[in-house]
Amino acid sequence: MIQDLKKVQRNSAVDFKYSLLIPTWNNLEYIKFCVASIRKNSFFTHQIVIVINEGKDGTLAWVESQPDLDYVYSAKNLGICYGLNVCRSIIQTNYVVYLNDDMYLLPEWDKALNDEIAAIGHNNFILSGTMIEPTNTGNPCVVVKDYGNSIENFQEALLLSEFETLIKEDWFGSTWPPIILPVNLWDLVGGMSIEFSPGMYSDPDLSMKLWMAGVRVFKGVGKSKVYHFGSKSTKRVKKNKGSDTFLMKWGMTSGSFVKTYLKRGDKYLGELPEPEIGLLFKWKNKFKRMKRC
Repeated sequence: MIQDLKKVQRNSAVDFKYSLLIPTWNNLEYIKFCVASIRKNSFFTHQIVIVINEGKDGTLAWVESQPDLDYVYSAKNLGICYGLNVCRSIIQTNYVVYLNDDMYLLPEWDKALNDEIAAIGHNNFILSGTMIEPTNTGNPCVVVKDYGNSIENFQEALLLSEFETLIKEDWFGSTWPPIILPVNLWDLVGGMSIEFSPGMYSDPDLSMKLWMAGVRVFKGVGKSKVYHFGSKSTKRVKKNKGSDTFLMKWGMTSGSFVKTYLKRGDKYLGELPEPEIGLLFKWKNKFKRMKRC
């Protein structure tokens, strides 16, 4: 794996705001669309790092032809965890942003995050943008509005005219992309945990590591919006049993963590308090852990 890696940094002289890390796996049309939305709709100029897994569909050739893109290339599929971690040596800013390649970033998505960071006033946080998705999956953190489930039927003009009317209050429980966190926190907790490769449940694991490090600001920002077409790569990958890994590593289920500790989806009210953990919580998770064993 290490022998096959290629890292290319082409834009070291630019004054970037954030470093955007975008893994992609033979998903050329979506990564092109995602990058186009960043170029079109960002308020600031960012370092864009594409993590190319295989790239057999022309992704590698296309990225090589784009002089404003830095990239990591692997002939094999690194997955999310290794893929994001290997970007560390070419990150040029003080903040890491992790995006999916099937996201379309809406105007001033980054300004809303920057305003929030300025208001927080310290660097002990993880923030998420708010996704707009075409179907209702029961996720309390998203706005459900159908503007298309693929590039072919995407109603871009309609979305751009309406997205500001899609109101979502700031919410508790930042875990999944788009996320932003300071590089010093990324380094403190060691980035993504490779035992979750290729990546299922690596997002809540990152949040748990941040929690254990003392972070208590886990905030979804309602004004920072992206449109999410929905799992265009994860539907194709052979998934790891991340829920089991999380349970055995942390002694509780991911669901228990995001509900009891992070209060995911609830209205944001400030820094999270220490959770009240009763005997029922402990016994339920102990039983689940024994059952999985």
